[in-house]
Amino acid sequence: MELYNVLLVDDEADVLQAMKKKIDWEALGFCLAGTAENGQEALEMAEQLHIDVVMTDIKMPYMDGLTLCKNLKQSYRNMKVIIYSGFDDFEFAREAVHLEAEEYLLKPISAGDMEAAFSKVRKKLDQEYDEYRNLNRLSEYYRKSLPAMREQLVMGILEGRIAGERARTMIETYEMHLDAPFYAVSTLYMDVNSREESPQLFMLSLKDMVQDYLHDRLRFFSTAFLDQVIVIFMLGDKEEIDQVLYHLDQICKMGFRVLKSAVTAAVGQVCADTDALHTSYEEAVNAMEYRSILGSGQVLYINDIEPSPEENIPVTEYEFQNLVRAVKLGNRDETNAAITQIMDSIRKGPISPGQYQLFFMELLSELMKIGRAYKLHPNQIFGEHAGSWQELYRMITVEELEGWLQEVCTGLRHMLRHERRDSAARLTERARAYIEEHYKENDLSADSLCRCLNVSAAYFSTIFKREVGMSFVAYLTKIRLEHALELLRTTEDKTYIIASRVGYMEPNYFSYVFKKQYGISPSKYRAEMFAKEKNTD
Repeated sequence: MELYNVLLVDDEADVLQAMKKKIDWEALGFCLAGTAENGQEALEMAEQLHIDVVMTDIKMPYMDGLTLCKNLKQSYRNMKVIIYSGFDDFEFAREAVHLEAEEYLLKPISAGDMEAAFSKVRKKLDQEYDEYRNLNRLSEYYRKSLPAMREQLVMGILEGRIAGERARTMIETYEMHLDAPFYAVSTLYMDVNSREESPQLFMLSLKDMVQDYLHDRLRFFSTAFLDQVIVIFMLGDKEEIDQVLYHLDQICKMGFRVLKSAVTAAVGQVCADTDALHTSYEEAVNAMEYRSILGSGQVLYINDIEPSPEENIPVTEYEFQNLVRAVKLGNRDETNAAITQIMDSIRKGPISPGQYQLFFMELLSELMKIGRAYKLHPNQIFGEHAGSWQELYRMITVEELEGWLQEVCTGLRHMLRHERRDSAARLTERARAYIEEHYKENDLSADSLCRCLNVSAAYFSTIFKREVGMSFVAYLTKIRLEHALELLRTTEDKTYIIASRVGYMEPNYFSYVFKKQYGISPSKYRAEMFAKEKNTD
């Protein structure tokens, strides 16, 4: 049986001990993860522990139970809270209900009361977890979501965000059956700017028309994206592109007759695998731009309006992006494999000097984009060859280029790794400096610090804890108490004055935190310190 973690909160230690022993926690399906003596401490513990249920008294110093419940519900929406009190007051009960507490119990609390409350909470937790895990419900949700997920996957592939083995695995998982010897991508756009009706409605009508017409004529997958309909054609051979162009022409004519609007179809070149769909899609997008020159209401085939594909670089966008990902995130083997994949594409067929130069410049551009993102100078990336690109590509063979590229990418990968470590260190130092400057402010929080540093709280929390070895709250407490020690040693200020000077508005809570950290109260610490100094003298 899965055990849920419980945190007990009460300012009376004997009450906590009694509650810990009052029931058999494990038999009820719970694990007692910890206890706290006030709401502030409980809130800090909830940040570090995976708590499912908090049982808290209402009347406590520093932060009462109702405020604790409110803060917990804001930060941990699914956490369950049981509130108890010695006050039979309707206002307390009403507020507890408003804060969505699971139970409101009155002292004295019997074992039966606790067992009944926790049994109810356990059933609710079980039900919520079962709903998340229910295979039938998940299967039904998955089935209903599958069409939208397929369309998102297709757009990820077409835009080059998803490729390679990941794309093939997801295509198979989503049961899309896109396998074919060849592919071509088309985009269809309908001129509806002059209409008063919603353009999206006509775009959906165009999508339905495309699907109805192409059904039983060609294998295809279609989706609506922004203001266009996108179609992936699955072809048996390259010559089948002629049928694609013919049927798209018929759709353009039908669109004008039925929808009373000019429909333009743009088509990218035929490609041989799903990794190249991104290129075909970009070509279709580029072909669509000629609509303003050549006119609407026709089929615009990239091969008809731009130079022959033989003049294009034989390396796909995916292969470039695969290299970029390997340099940024991969290891040496992954980087070298990405380089080999690119160079194999170059070796597949004859390549003209113009193509070789174009490929080389595009490759350099991708590497310089990485360097620019990390504020690296070209000399740091390319060394002695920085700025002499034309001479370099003429001087080396494909094999020599591969070796040079491996050397450059290895160095760049090391620099990025070092830069990320430095970035984390700089972020941490900025955070330390900010805390040192603002620790006196009682409202200093991780959120206010992150706003100043312009980073997300989740990222900051991970980086700070990794670099410093403790959470923000623990570090802030450490800094405040270290300054408190210094003030206790060097001034005669009252304890409540020192508390306010180190960021604690509540003197009693300052004393509580101080004693918890050092095992002694601030006033006793000062007395013992002065006694030691006097004995030394």
